[in-house]
Amino acid sequence: MNKEIIKFTDASIGYGKTAILSGINLSIIENDFIGIVGPNGAGKTTLLKTLLGNIKLISGKISRESLRFGYVPQRDTVQPLLPYTVFDVVMMGRYSLSGPFKGINAEDKRIVEESLSYIGMSDLKDKNYNSLSGGQRQRTLIARALAVGPSVLILDEPTNGMDTPSHYSLLDLISRLHDEKNLTIFLVSHLLTDVANIVKKVILLDQNYFQFGPIEEILSEENLKKTYSTDFHVSQSDGEYIITPKHMKKL
Repeated sequence: MNKEIIKFTDASIGYGKTAILSGINLSIIENDFIGIVGPNGAGKTTLLKTLLGNIKLISGKISRESLRFGYVPQRDTVQPLLPYTVFDVVMMGRYSLSGPFKGINAEDKRIVEESLSYIGMSDLKDKNYNSLSGGQRQRTLIARALAVGPSVLILDEPTNGMDTPSHYSLLDLISRLHDEKNLTIFLVSHLLTDVANIVKKVILLDQNYFQFGPIEEILSEENLKKTYSTDFHVSQSDGEYIITPKHMKKL
């Protein structure tokens, strides 16, 4: 049985004394694969920052095992001011552990090379990060997170704005990271069908609304309506979920 690694108890999250979400109770176990979905402004980013320890709870309690987090931000928020190479960007994951003035040792280089190899970017390691495609940049940021040696990986809208082949290739990579590296993964996305067909559990949230549990229990038309104030149609075809707003015509 996998052990509990993160637990929220009667938690309220927000900024200062202003709560965005209250009454959060959830238990995260080792190797969980969790989607976080909700409308803009629902508190998804606030929940991520709380998980990472960047902001404190307003009330309640959060307990964590000794964890190392790998964080993959939205790639559009990462614009290096200097012409960093792919290798340089991934090495930043190693610097985050000990600071940029420690120097690079053989172990750091080995881990960076392994991370690049795993995500299929070894041949581009000397390329300028700014010259990469959107999909290549996202893979580079994932490699940077892997270079930390995380036990928990958090991805914020990783497929946003990608073309279709890159989109599905990246989802496949994220699935492999969970299965092969035994990572606990939090995947934030506004694409409901993507989340439903890749994760095992889901967090549905909006201001003053929170649901968490196995995908087959939580992903209902009723719960989606409460989250988005919109009617959704939830169906399955060949074992895969298809989720569309009810006002949309099916193709």
